[in-house]
Amino acid sequence: MIEFQQVSKQYDTTLALKGLNLTIENGEIGHNGAGKTTTISLLTSIIEATSGQIFVDGMNLAEHRNDIKKKIAYVPDSPDIFLNLTADEYWHFLVQIYDVDKAVAEQRIDQLTKLFDIADRKYETIDSFSHGMRQKVIIIGALVPNPDIWILDEPLTGLDPQASFDLKEMMRKHAESGRTILFSTHILSVAEQLCDRIGILKKGELIFIGTLEKLRQAYPDQNLETIYLQLIARHDEDVPQESAGE
Repeated sequence: MIEFQQVSKQYDTTLALKGLNLTIENGEIGHNGAGKTTTISLLTSIIEATSGQIFVDGMNLAEHRNDIKKKIAYVPDSPDIFLNLTADEYWHFLVQIYDVDKAVAEQRIDQLTKLFDIADRKYETIDSFSHGMRQKVIIIGALVPNPDIWILDEPLTGLDPQASFDLKEMMRKHAESGRTILFSTHILSVAEQLCDRIGILKKGELIFIGTLEKLRQAYPDQNLETIYLQLIARHDEDVPQESAGE
């Protein structure tokens, strides 16, 4: 379970996140809107909060960063990292960081590279790959340790239709097994297909948190994209809310 308690982040005079209260339960796929970069960066310890507390499975992030990092699989919004390594070197680098058993790691790498159709290119440098191939490398690297929490920032960008389908199926199964996913995408129809609850932020402030059913009840006969655009345009007005964790 992931909990944000009154979390704020300020950059000089810019308030990027304002008093965020958000809970993502085990077994849920949650989607967040504008403000995602700050939220994800805080949770993955790329940056630190100005105020407030973040808890992962009851552990305070400020006090247990290393332990929490090993509980998280993270796919950033850009796959252009470690370009001088081969795909196989990158995966084994992560295997060492997460202290994954070697035999288990090899089995997972074999399964995932076959699934994403990249097995015959794993000894090539990441720099030589297309954007979509790099995305597959990063996704495989995140999933080989098989941690409980997946944080996926625009993971479908650049993937071919088959790879996109396979990843979405893996996300569903991961959540069904009782584990947690924080998922960000600009393709709202995908969020509509996958997510149990949606959090919408506007100018760093959470303006909606709830289920898709709650949204549809408030805005009948409209798709998620239309509802989202209405909400961010009307953030000063009252919008239907659910308590975090419901």
